[in-house]
Order: sequence, then C-alpha cells, then structure tokens
Amino acid sequence: MQASLHADPQQHLPTISVVIPLFNEEESLRELGKRLETTLQQMAGERYEVIFVDDGSRDGSFSVIQELHRKNPRFQAIRFRTNYGKSAALSVGFAKARGQFVYTMDADLQDDPAELPAMMEKLESGYDLVSGWKKRRHDPWHKTMPSKLFNKVVQTVTKLKIHDFNCGLKLYRSEVLPQLSVYGEMHRYLPAQAHWQGFRVAELPVTHHARKHGVSKFGVSRFLKGYLDLLTLLLTFRYSTRPLHVFGTIGTIVALVGFLIDLWLSIEWFLGMTSLTNRPLALLGVLLIIVGVQLVSIGLIGEMIAKNSLDNARYSIREILE
Repeated sequence: MQASLHADPQQHLPTISVVIPLFNEEESLRELGKRLETTLQQMAGERYEVIFVDDGSRDGSFSVIQELHRKNPRFQAIRFRTNYGKSAALSVGFAKARGQFVYTMDADLQDDPAELPAMMEKLESGYDLVSGWKKRRHDPWHKTMPSKLFNKVVQTVTKLKIHDFNCGLKLYRSEVLPQLSVYGEMHRYLPAQAHWQGFRVAELPVTHHARKHGVSKFGVSRFLKGYLDLLTLLLTFRYSTRPLHVFGTIGTIVALVGFLIDLWLSIEWFLGMTSLTNRPLALLGVLLIIVGVQLVSIGLIGEMIAKNSLDNARYSIREILE
C-alpha cells in the first residue's frame, strides 16, 4: 500500500471505510468478515472501519454482525427497523463513514475483498471514483440480459462509458460523497452523478463469484424503478435547486401557444371573418393558457420546496454498533 494511505494527520481517524448494505445475508457474513479483516489489515494496519447497514433483515444477520463486533470493534453496524432499500442504506453508511477512502460492496460474497488493493491502486493513479466491472458474471441469463440492456441505456443517456452501473463494488474519495444524491434507486447512478459534478471516474474489471448462500434479491421491478429514477436524475440533476427553470420554460411556451391561438381568433372575429361560438379552437387556446399558468405555478412551488427540504430524509434506526 502506498504511503499516502497513512498520511492522514488526524491519527485517530480510520483511513479506509467499507460500507456494506445488506438484507438477509446471515450465512455469508462470517466469511465476509474474515476476508475483509485480512485484506484491510494488510492495506491500512489498524486504521480501517467496516460499516454494515442492516436494511431490516428478518434472519439472524444482525446477530452475526454483533459477533463480529465483539471480536473486532472496527466492525460497526447500523440496523434499520424496516427495509428501506439499498440507496437508503448507502446514504446512512456514507454519513457515518470517516475514512479518506470509502469502499462499498455487497454482503453476498459475490464481491471479492481481495479486489480492494487493486481498486485503491487505480484510484491513486488519478481518479476520484473507481467502479467495479463484473466482466465475467456468474448469474443466470434472466438476470444478466436485462442488466446488459439497462447498462447500455444508462451509458447512452449519461455519456459515461461504464459497462456495469449495477456493480456494488466501488471506491470513492471521501470528498465525492457529499456531492451525491442517494435515494430511490439512485445508487446505480452514483458514477454518473460524480462524472457530471466534474469528478474523475474510472472502471476496473473485478472478479465476480457465484452466490454461495441465500437467494438473490433481484427482480424485474428493480429495473423498472431504475429507469424511472434515470428519468428523475436527468430532470433533477440540473433543475433540482431551480425547478422553475424547467417548469417555467414549458409553462411559458404552452401559455404562449394558447395566447397566440386566441389572439388570431380574436383578430378574425374583430374583422368579421368568423364567429367564436362555433370555434372549438378558442377553447383550446384558453385551456393552454390555463395549463401554462399552472406549470409556472408548479415551478414556483417546487422552487420553494427545493430550498427547504433538501437532505431531509429520515430513517427509523433500531440499533447502532460502534
């Protein structure tokens, strides 16, 4: 490990944080903890922390985490009372992480802790975020095919040449995290968000193992939600703090079209060329003006909401180990 890993002047803080969201992964956690402990001690000595975020597991996952914590206090945890989803778990984990470098990975042993040093080496070659690429996947076709299509769409829309937006294995410099919005299914788009914010993003092929325990949480609805959040991301990334820009522009155009329609019909009526009583187009013009005004109003309301409700997400936490 390069010397910069140990350059933090605040000696009491960890250098590396690993955030692991999980849901019903009891059978994988002991082996994962053992592998992580070996790898992280080689990388950072005693200056690391592992933050498990138990997203409302209904099995014995948290009992295993407590066992790991008793053996090594660097293994910490946040336990949700109910299942909020991966983005919520990552958001809370990011807020707790204190390291200069923050990894994320899944808890199912499909992500290999042995990849962490290579990702650090890639990051230190001049990047702010390194995203894993499961180039050779060990998943069934009904999971890989939708994923490939999803990645192609996201790659095209975001203009970021990342092959695997769904890979949970990532490494961030700590200064990147406060700039990211993590909610809904937005965890898939963190590399795109970072790229749009001007951070340097790289991709690194990583080993992907077949699932040894439990069942996949994969579902088709996950991709449907992902596409909706992609649309949300595109609309809100540039307009989240200025919604009036998008709604005001659309509303003004719609209202202007309605006004021009009614203006033309009014001129024809004034010149005796037509009667407004038999022209449905006049009603369309009025309707467009009303809709346009409503859209501008929505933009104004959104402007006020955006200024008062950013970063106000709250999650019910049952227990914290630290």
